[in-house]
Amino acid sequence: MHEERLADRAYAGIVELINTDDLQIGDRLPSETRLAEMFGMSRTVVREALVRLASDGFTEARRGAGSFVKRRPSERLGSHLPMQNLAATMGSYEVRLVLEAEAARLAAQRRSAEQMLVIERAMDALRAALQASGPAHVEDMELHRAIFEATANPIFVSSFDHMHDEIDRILRAGVDISRSRPPAAINAMIEEHELVVDAIRAQDGDAAALAMRWHLWQGRKRLMP
Repeated sequence: MHEERLADRAYAGIVELINTDDLQIGDRLPSETRLAEMFGMSRTVVREALVRLASDGFTEARRGAGSFVKRRPSERLGSHLPMQNLAATMGSYEVRLVLEAEAARLAAQRRSAEQMLVIERAMDALRAALQASGPAHVEDMELHRAIFEATANPIFVSSFDHMHDEIDRILRAGVDISRSRPPAAINAMIEEHELVVDAIRAQDGDAAALAMRWHLWQGRKRLMP
């Protein structure tokens, strides 16, 4: 099996270990050697998984002491995607941070008045959906896609469409997890989107890219407690 896939399995296995052993924030993970024995993999594969887990904010490495739990995945996350897909889901954010930030920048620079109206209508629909009690992933997807359409570059749109299923799962999970929290969580989602739309309306490319990156960083954090 390809080493990258093995690293995905190790990544999922460590997250499962955190959950099943009820490891709390600050608890130490087993050593690389022990994890390699548990998973039947090499220490190199386990080390790659730990590096990715640290990058995604789940663990932190302390020199000479090992790896420790930094955050736990939301208990509701497993109802939206299998834990074995978590590595790919978190990895998709790395792609989205690059792609969607640049799409927001180009949309701000290139959008037409008609495209701005489509974006604003999509924002209104998303706001209404988030303020209601039902799902809002369809409206969320429509807003993000409207921004990609405003780049006037069909390659951006096709790239977004290629990631549709992965993004859809993330949007479903993000809304569901946020609804389980105080109302401020949903309000934050609305405000993040509004910052992006405001920057596109003002045709401020740098502000639009920054607002989109902030929104995606916050979205990734929403998948954790």
